[in-house]
This record gives sequence, C-alpha cells and structure tokens, in this order.
Amino acid sequence: MKFEWSNFSLDFSKKTYVMGVLNVTPDSFSDGGLFFNEKKAIEHALRLIEDGADIIDIGGESTRPGSEPVSVEEEIRRTIPVIKAISREIKVPISIDTYKAGVAKHALDAGASIVNDISGLRFDPEMPKVVSEYNVPVIIMHIKGRPKDMQQNPVYEALIPEIMDYLRISIRLANKFGISDDKIIIDPGIGFGKTFEHNLEIIKNLKEFTLLGRPVAVGVSRKAFIGKILGDVPPSERLEGTAAAVAISIFNGANIVRVHDVKEMAKVAKVADAIKNCRI
Repeated sequence: MKFEWSNFSLDFSKKTYVMGVLNVTPDSFSDGGLFFNEKKAIEHALRLIEDGADIIDIGGESTRPGSEPVSVEEEIRRTIPVIKAISREIKVPISIDTYKAGVAKHALDAGASIVNDISGLRFDPEMPKVVSEYNVPVIIMHIKGRPKDMQQNPVYEALIPEIMDYLRISIRLANKFGISDDKIIIDPGIGFGKTFEHNLEIIKNLKEFTLLGRPVAVGVSRKAFIGKILGDVPPSERLEGTAAAVAISIFNGANIVRVHDVKEMAKVAKVADAIKNCRI
C-alpha cells in the first residue's frame, strides 16, 4: 500500500514507519514534564528526527488511565508554538494527537499534516468536518470509555470483533463527511479500555485488523502490560519489552509504530521488516 498526500507519501509495502512521541504535557505516564518547556520540546523533536522518526506525534493532553481532560485553550497553548517552530525545521510529517476539533484546526494551520484521534472521531462531532476540510490523513483509534474511566474493569463479549466493529463505524463516519479511505489509518488502541490479557490478545491477533483494508498503527511503547510482564518495572525500564512488542506487532501487520525510544525502535523495525519481507 502506497499513499500519496499533499506534501508527503508513505509506502507501507516497503517499510514500517516509526512515529516518535513528543508529549508537551506535565503529566504523561512515561515522560510527563520532560518536554513541557517549549525549547526542550523543539530540541527533542529534532533529536527524534535524527534518531530515525518518520513522523512526529505531538500531544498536549495526557490520556493515561485516570487522567483529567484539559481545555481546548490550554491544549492549544501547549502544542501550537511547538508545531509552528518544528514545522519550519523538519521535513517529516507532524501529527497532532488530539480528539478536539478546535485543537486539530489550529494544529493543521500551524503545520501539522495528520490528525491522531484516540476516540475514532467520536468525542467531538466537529472533528470529522475539520479532517475533511483540511483533506489530511487521520488515525482512527478504538477506545472503550474515556481516559478518566477506561481502565475501570473493561469488559468485552468478543474483543477483536467488537473493536473491529467500532473501527468500521468510525470509518463509515469518516466516509460520510467526505474523508476518503486512502486517508484513514486504524489503531486498535492498546491500553485504552483494555485489560492486561486484552492487550496481549490484540497484539497476537493484529493480522485480523488488516482485513479492514487500512494501514494499521499501534502504540505499545512503555505500556503498563509490558511493565507487568517484566515484574512491575517502571516505564523507564521497559525498553527491551517494548522492542519485543514492536517486533511482534510489525510481524503481525503493523504499518506504523508509535514509540518513545525512536533510535532503538527504528533499528528493531528495520530488522523486523527484513525478516517479514524475506522472499526466500
């Protein structure tokens, strides 16, 4: 699958794309506060590019389990100056990680070219209109509940089918507003309303999501399920576990991996791609 957009293209038949995480928040689960300062955020973005990031994903609101939402105005204040600054310095696409249409609109005006919506276009009824108006790609993710309550005993009768149905409905919603299929990327939402066992099941069965005919993005980086497997280690000690989850996700069909440790995961992706694409 090769997708040509207005100012960049992604050829998913050739490689897995590495999306580098840049959280400009004081409270993200893994790196909250490290890049809350604008100067540090810009420096980190440039470092992510140097380390091999194909996309920079900028978020101004933590969506960790139990987190409280912030206002549109505050999210704009955190993200837009950074997007404006780094868009002048880098050539890779910038993604805005938000479910708020007002934030997305300001970010796209400032230089972003992808919208990454954890709600699958569900939380803000204006979001499909904004994505359609700007004619940009959108990552549609599955979530059960809201970040504040999503980890309070999430239950499914049939995990994979239910997630796929949610994504199908979001794809139809996008199409209804004129967002074409070639601008839609899907994400099963690891850790967003999922138990430990749910996360493992999704990664093991990731190929199922390729049946929707859209590129698949996954975010496993430093997630709690990895910490649990490794003996309840903190996010800073989940590098090797993240590498394993990234490699398996790629082998099972992931086209984009959203990660914090770009330098290391770019190497993991390169090796995983070589094995996956071997024709011998």
